[in-house]
Amino acid sequence: MSEDNKRDLTAGPVWKALAVMSAPMSFGIFSVIAVGLADAYFLGQVSGAALAAVGFIYPVITAITSLSIGLSAGANAAVSQKIGAGGSEDDTQRLGLHAIGLGCVLSLILAALLIFAFPFLFSALGAKSDVADEIAAYMPLWAISFPFLVTMMITNSVFRAHGDGATSAAIMVVAAFFGIALNPIFIFGWGLIPEMSTAGAALSTLIGRVVAMSVALWIAWRRGLLGVCGSMFSGVFRSCRKILNVGVPASVSNAINPAGMALVTAAVATVGDDAVAGFGAAGRIQSILLVPLMALSAGIGPVVGQNWGAEEKARAQSATGWAFAFSCGYGALIGTALVLFATPIAGLIAAGENDLEYAARYLRIVGLTMFGYGIVVIANSAMNARDKAVWSMSLSLGRVFVVYLPAAWAGAMLFGYSGVVFAAALANIIGALAALYAVKKTGMFSIDFRSIKTLENQT
Repeated sequence: MSEDNKRDLTAGPVWKALAVMSAPMSFGIFSVIAVGLADAYFLGQVSGAALAAVGFIYPVITAITSLSIGLSAGANAAVSQKIGAGGSEDDTQRLGLHAIGLGCVLSLILAALLIFAFPFLFSALGAKSDVADEIAAYMPLWAISFPFLVTMMITNSVFRAHGDGATSAAIMVVAAFFGIALNPIFIFGWGLIPEMSTAGAALSTLIGRVVAMSVALWIAWRRGLLGVCGSMFSGVFRSCRKILNVGVPASVSNAINPAGMALVTAAVATVGDDAVAGFGAAGRIQSILLVPLMALSAGIGPVVGQNWGAEEKARAQSATGWAFAFSCGYGALIGTALVLFATPIAGLIAAGENDLEYAARYLRIVGLTMFGYGIVVIANSAMNARDKAVWSMSLSLGRVFVVYLPAAWAGAMLFGYSGVVFAAALANIIGALAALYAVKKTGMFSIDFRSIKTLENQT
């Protein structure tokens, strides 16, 4: 395998390793967000029922997608630590294949259950008549696409574990490109292709995932990251246990935020429909502004994993420190920009005058604390990479269900919409403090500036 496709993250400046792994992921993560925005845009032109269906569908599939994120985190931890410990090519190939096999089995089971259960699930959530029909057209195709997504994401985690963030990001862009480019063709129809409405959006997603997964597997095979290795099934149960030790808590961690946001939105709904619309618009803008921090959380995993596997504890701690510093600096920049320009920024998505005011209020206040959310997701990824996923899960659970959700409902009852906004800011601040405590207790962060400076001078 060419060394250009394999990066040793245990040598050289730590900040450079983080930058090389994280920068390309910004494009990949943004492309994923763009698919959701494109679906909402095109389906909004079809009918109110189609757009309403999107509102029901996306929180559910975001939570389900957490399985793929968790399994990829588990695969990254296992493979990157094995690389750092000096494992052979056979060992790392075998781990990657075990991760993909595990992901295929679990995702096929979940897809089958989803195809059977989605009518009951969305009925319980309140979807009726035309909206339920649109959901019924979308969900079976999306469920079929799910195993392809899981396989693609686990393969991407193998690229990142070897220090290749660019290929991983490019694969995500490929999936998004086909998903977005085919959207208007299948949604509205073109030539011999009939109008398919929401089913067309799901079909576009399916095709994009099939293409991207195929490309990912082909590249991984050509580069020798995956392939036929000796004793292919040797230690398969041990591999699965290691992957699941991280994957299960990480899946729960990633499912917590969308589940909590759905419950917070219910609190916002007590204020009124305009507040819900403004809150939703602010959330979409926030997801775009958080892309660099989410990319950093994806990039820090391989850096920590390889260094921890190589018993380079100080480098892993330094990576966490650099990532926290970037989160604070970027957060200060974004917070200042939102204080000054919240209204025109909110106007990019919010439509009505009242929606705009609610969205701008959220961005102006919560924007000052986005650095805190960045610290939380970075800490989670760092702890996942060294097999401390239960700490990550506890941190996410505490932030949402101990702080954010109770404070949002209390705030809504006492102070209306502003109470919810301040609850979000409070959750970010307390979450950051809890994250700093968690990484210190798990050995992932040490406030010893002299040793960090010495380490950086040496590298």
